[in-house]
Amino acid sequence: MTAPILSPTPDTVDRAADTLHRGGLVAMPTETVYGLAANAANGEAVARIYAAKGRPSFNPLIAHVASLEMAQREGVFSPKALSLAEAFWPGPLTLIVDVAATGTVSDLARAGLESIALRIPAHPVAQALLIAFGAPLVAPSANPSGQISPTHAEHVAEDMAEKIDLIIDGGPCTSGVESTIIDARGARPALLRPGSLAAAEIERIWPGLIRPALNPDAPQSPGQLLRHYAPSAHLRLNADAPQAGEAYLGFGGGTATLNLSPTADLAEAAANLFAMLRQLDANHDHIAVAPIPNQGLGEAINDRLTRAAKHA
Repeated sequence: MTAPILSPTPDTVDRAADTLHRGGLVAMPTETVYGLAANAANGEAVARIYAAKGRPSFNPLIAHVASLEMAQREGVFSPKALSLAEAFWPGPLTLIVDVAATGTVSDLARAGLESIALRIPAHPVAQALLIAFGAPLVAPSANPSGQISPTHAEHVAEDMAEKIDLIIDGGPCTSGVESTIIDARGARPALLRPGSLAAAEIERIWPGLIRPALNPDAPQSPGQLLRHYAPSAHLRLNADAPQAGEAYLGFGGGTATLNLSPTADLAEAAANLFAMLRQLDANHDHIAVAPIPNQGLGEAINDRLTRAAKHA
């Protein structure tokens, strides 16, 4: 059976919530990328996500919640962690906190860790689905593990339609890069994954951000595997111009096969990144990518490009 792509009407949201209560998988839009949602408390449903994505089971999942109150039933928030949640939720920030005694998210979704990754998405369709479902949903990107994340419903259908139950079409994702992940358990915040929320914004609320060395063989949060977001084509980064046989993914002025942002706008580039990589990957074996400034959202873009190019 091929998963239908449905418009985000109230009836569709109710149908999706019912599918999730029955242990099904639903692709939902968020402001970052499309997520593959399942009942976070249902170990069998979570296992279906791992199977559908071909995702290593030691790689933990983000639990999406409808409200701060729901988040606090799942995790223990220090005053500093709470200040980040209050400043940036709903939005593209995932917080790692200790598991609460009242938590319902399955051990499998947490990869057996005593911590939990939590986020309140800002997309109205994701919020509507979370409210209708009434409990946390795990929702990693709706694509095969390690491949390019989907920013349109059609991308999900291309990759996953035979493996899931339903796709809600919420239009193109506005951020286009996954959420920033902060470990909020210590005396200082730790950046585990750069993302759509710039690190400087975290520093504004909670100074002293650290960037710990990470072990990709034992991820403490999603998005830490070395090879991630990867196209089939060979990627060459920081290329001022293409070589013979290469498509060119540009940034700023100049001639390019596709341009992330002709005006060198990092927000526009982030929103276009995965869709343009996917488009070039479908038609080219070699892709050169223009240099991207490594500040603000550029840090997240370069993180994704580096992972995409790893071992290529």
